[in-house]
Amino acid sequence: MTDQDTRYAAVRSRDSRFDGEFFFAVETTGIYCRPSCPAVTPKRHNVRFYPTAAAAHGAGFRACRRCRPDAVPGSAEWNVRADVVGRAMRLIGDGVVDREGVAGLAVRLGYSARQVQRQLTAELGAGPVALARAQRAHTARVLLQTTELPVTEIAFASGFASVRQFNDTIRTVYAATPSALRATAPRVTAAPTSTPPGIPLRLSHRGTYHSAAVFDLLAREAVPGVEEVSGSPGGRTYRRTLRLPYGAGVAAVEERGARPRGRWLDARLHLTDLRDLTTAVQRLRRLFDLDSDPYAVDEHLGTDPRLSHLVALRPGLRVPGAADPAELAVRALVGRAAAERLVTRYGKLLDAPSGTLTHLFPEPAALAQAARADDSPLGALSAALADGTLRLDPGADRDEARRALHALPGLDARTVAVIRARALGDPDVAPPGVDVPDTWRPWRSYALHHLIAAGEWEPTS
Repeated sequence: MTDQDTRYAAVRSRDSRFDGEFFFAVETTGIYCRPSCPAVTPKRHNVRFYPTAAAAHGAGFRACRRCRPDAVPGSAEWNVRADVVGRAMRLIGDGVVDREGVAGLAVRLGYSARQVQRQLTAELGAGPVALARAQRAHTARVLLQTTELPVTEIAFASGFASVRQFNDTIRTVYAATPSALRATAPRVTAAPTSTPPGIPLRLSHRGTYHSAAVFDLLAREAVPGVEEVSGSPGGRTYRRTLRLPYGAGVAAVEERGARPRGRWLDARLHLTDLRDLTTAVQRLRRLFDLDSDPYAVDEHLGTDPRLSHLVALRPGLRVPGAADPAELAVRALVGRAAAERLVTRYGKLLDAPSGTLTHLFPEPAALAQAARADDSPLGALSAALADGTLRLDPGADRDEARRALHALPGLDARTVAVIRARALGDPDVAPPGVDVPDTWRPWRSYALHHLIAAGEWEPTS
């Protein structure tokens, strides 16, 4: 939506389809909101539009306490785009700026720090530092309102360099002190010495979410020791271990019933280091494809004669991504049974088991070392992942990754298609062996998963 009058029409109608796609701010109140904010619609001449929350912060506006614009789904544009801005946004979401700074972000993108700053500021109204700062503020709010952690610990766990920077940011973004912001949420009643209950989260999504097909696929693929799916359809829980930059984690995500009351998935995270919260959340969002735009996908594919009945049967179908792209690539190559053997033999044990979850999936370096005298496809794939010849991280160049995948021995077209669609999050991967019309572009990955859900295409040969 580029026309400001059209955006204002979306605000006036409180259209939730555009939550996260843009933000609007009101000059007379100094507040910015999501398009679906239930407050009284401001007059058109008082409204300003911004592509990101960080741009609204930079212009001096604070977040609305009623609609919580910082909790909206991410823009679907960043998943679709393969250019430097899209790649940068995915990396910032994964916490790269917090861990490696703007210089580290630039190295990953293959540009100078000045070029990255210029491109992001020109298009998004905010540079990488401001975008990361907005994300840190959201992480801090979640911790303040869902845990009893001391404010000082929350400041550093959220990625802030100092308590003063943390306090200033919270006041700027939310017009409240950290203590006042904490007071707006129910208090956690568990004693400090009790078993940590984890961090409860609501992972928001846009539009209809067909959770049954996602949980069906995750249940079929679950690797014991790393994943489990419990419960019955309509009320299942998916749990898995996570390897994160500062430690390990265990995530649990609940399936929503056929008629959910809200547009979110309930989740809970147990982390050995709270600095991993932002990264863990983003990896769950990619795994469950929560930033997708089902309105655009369903409208486009629903007009195709072959797909129309499938779209009508499963509105809001998502393409499950990967919590760990390298892990997904290995599993796509070797299959579930072999992946379980790799976990048992090479996976790292958790410090303490969490139910049936006992291991982290083996790192590519461990698999490459184990197969150093092996010229098998697994050895080649693991070595390429370990030495960086093949990059599948959120900021990877998809075209370069595709070429690297095709250059590896033993990866057939189906395996490459699965890796591209799920590990790389490429929304436009054609299913091999299927006569695909050009009219399915740019959502061929979603068409592929409609075929998988209908049993018309198998992801493994």
